[in-house]
Amino acid sequence: MSELTAMNQNGVNGVNTEQLFETVGLIKEDAEIAKFKFRNKNKWIDGGLNCSTIGGFYGAKQEFGDREFELYNDEPPVLLSNDKAPNPVEFILHGMAGCITTTLVFHAAARGIEIEEVETSFEGDIDLRGFLSMDKNIRKGYEEIRVNIDVKANCSEEETKELVEFAKNHSPVFDIVQNPVPVKVNINI
Repeated sequence: MSELTAMNQNGVNGVNTEQLFETVGLIKEDAEIAKFKFRNKNKWIDGGLNCSTIGGFYGAKQEFGDREFELYNDEPPVLLSNDKAPNPVEFILHGMAGCITTTLVFHAAARGIEIEEVETSFEGDIDLRGFLSMDKNIRKGYEEIRVNIDVKANCSEEETKELVEFAKNHSPVFDIVQNPVPVKVNINI
């Protein structure tokens, strides 16, 4: 039994690599398995405070509904609310961090690379004059996001850099932030 086969049976980085490769094989046979729909419902509470409920989703040609998460977002007092939760643009940084980390760990596992540690930090710049419509030349959202990634793994520095670049280029949330996504809005009155 090869070392890679042994790692696949036991998993790498907490990832069941045997199941990962089986899933990839199934998707190669039937592309419909790869299509997912995620959902979020949000309700305003007061001021800048609102709550999203994330529950069921569709994927692998079936509906999954045995889960429910509540995520609150608010604004700090300097942005006129009560700071009871992170604000939405901070959640974007959280989403990017989680997605890049997960993508890196899963792809490292698929390659048999053991990750000892991954730490990321994100910082983004927003100029409120865009949000407040004070200057139409200023973006309403982030003008720039800076990412620092520290990785300790059982591979060379070059392989680590290649892995981080691969994760960046394959992270769904990174892609969402980097590229425009069509958004359709339906108003119910």
